[in-house]
Amino acid sequence: MKPTISIITPVFNEHDCLPTFFKRVVPVMEEIGLPFEIIAVNDGSSDDSAEILREHCEKDPRIKAVNFARNFGQQAAFLCGLTNCSGDAAILVDADLQDPPETFAKLIDKWKEGYDVVHGVRRVRKGESFFKKFTSSLFTKVLSFTSGLDVPENSGEFKLYDRKVIDVLCALPERSRFLRIQVAWVGFKQASVEFDRDERTEGETKFTFKKMVKTAEAGIIPYSPKVLKLPLKIGIVGAILSAIAFITFIILACCGIGLELTAWLFPTIALATSIILIAHGISDLYMNYMYEDVKGRPIYIERDKINFGE
Repeated sequence: MKPTISIITPVFNEHDCLPTFFKRVVPVMEEIGLPFEIIAVNDGSSDDSAEILREHCEKDPRIKAVNFARNFGQQAAFLCGLTNCSGDAAILVDADLQDPPETFAKLIDKWKEGYDVVHGVRRVRKGESFFKKFTSSLFTKVLSFTSGLDVPENSGEFKLYDRKVIDVLCALPERSRFLRIQVAWVGFKQASVEFDRDERTEGETKFTFKKMVKTAEAGIIPYSPKVLKLPLKIGIVGAILSAIAFITFIILACCGIGLELTAWLFPTIALATSIILIAHGISDLYMNYMYEDVKGRPIYIERDKINFGE
């Protein structure tokens, strides 16, 4: 029987979480009563996550797994799941169970009402530090401002996509992927469901500060044309400030208050250098993303697949 709902989860060193994940997700979906499949994408885990996935796949044919040849990142794993899923709709969720499976029913109910994208919006975020909440909120605001798109506050990748949205997302030609902004760009009828986010009960988070910075870069640089204008704006502001400084210097000189030229030389040089470095840095980031697209390499490489009927 063709699944109606596909549950997609990326897996990276989730030895502690996987047994609990399947133990909670399978009963939830059985209670909902719709045909389903669970696609777990092993993103190059170095622990025994691949073996745990194989064991669960052998016990339940509704559980499917894709193993990557190496670590390609969360966005590549989600995209792989969307590409391989066969459901009429797909729910994206992390394996750490902070986004509770018990919310699936609310997402599906909204989908049945005719919405093509249903965002899971965090009402309460348990176990997260002030820094994590602040940076997450700031990132969403920056993402919305620079892209000119409406990205829901307090939402992550926990969403439901209708089949037509899945097909459009998978058909997008760019190599740089950030689903949160891409789904805002493609449009369709969208709604939100609020939920309380739980603390992580098993294992440790793999979303390090370095990955947070990389995620912010991947979301802002390729999809934010306003950033291209940033060096020009900084240059204009710098030029105005420099002009004000020199006018102030002239006025002080006319008033008989003399200042050494060196007092203005060093900040002027520093300002000009900063502007040049910022402009070059942003240009280099764009060049890097264009270079990655020009190479035309696949976004991910599948090592093997389980329970897909090949």
